[in-house]
Amino acid sequence: MLDKSIVMLDFETTGLSPDMGDRITEVAALRIRGGRVVERYVSLINCKVRIPSFITGLTGITQAMVDGAPPVAKVLPELLDFIGDDALSAHNASFDEKFLRAEAARLALNPRHSALVCSLKLSRRVFPQLSSYKLGNLSGELGIKFRSAAHRAESDAEVAAEVLIHIGKHIGSAYGIAAVDPALLVSVNKLAAAKVHQFLQKQSAA
Repeated sequence: MLDKSIVMLDFETTGLSPDMGDRITEVAALRIRGGRVVERYVSLINCKVRIPSFITGLTGITQAMVDGAPPVAKVLPELLDFIGDDALSAHNASFDEKFLRAEAARLALNPRHSALVCSLKLSRRVFPQLSSYKLGNLSGELGIKFRSAAHRAESDAEVAAEVLIHIGKHIGSAYGIAAVDPALLVSVNKLAAAKVHQFLQKQSAA
């Protein structure tokens, strides 16, 4: 499954919107190939901003941790080089991609990822019977455990990667599709949940 590389991305941030001045505080990018994580890039990030107390309460990331972290001008180019032109994934991918593009634009850089796959949307389409698609609830329903505290970038990215691998294996075994690649996942992302089963049946017969 997932023989073509896909990079699972997770940011911790100071808030919900880069347009409102929110910035990234931590990143984890995990490259998935052949149904497992084969490489990772993880770093705290200093964007020279104040960390709200509720963010510290949620994530455990303190002002001192960020003040001592590598500057965003160092981390972002390294992150973009790590991702390269592989497909990019995240749980609620539009959130992480908008921060990636906003931070890149501040440095006059351009992300080169070839496609965007949302593991949250995929989960809704492939497992429409589940009660919740928040990462913590979803992973529990799929039998995937957090190895460390949630709401840290690496921990969340690891669980999201396991969710994506789980989806890939499910599609492969349920429909007899040998090559579950990013292009197929992008296509499923774009479908209404009611159309996914028929689409995957057609793919298996192709």
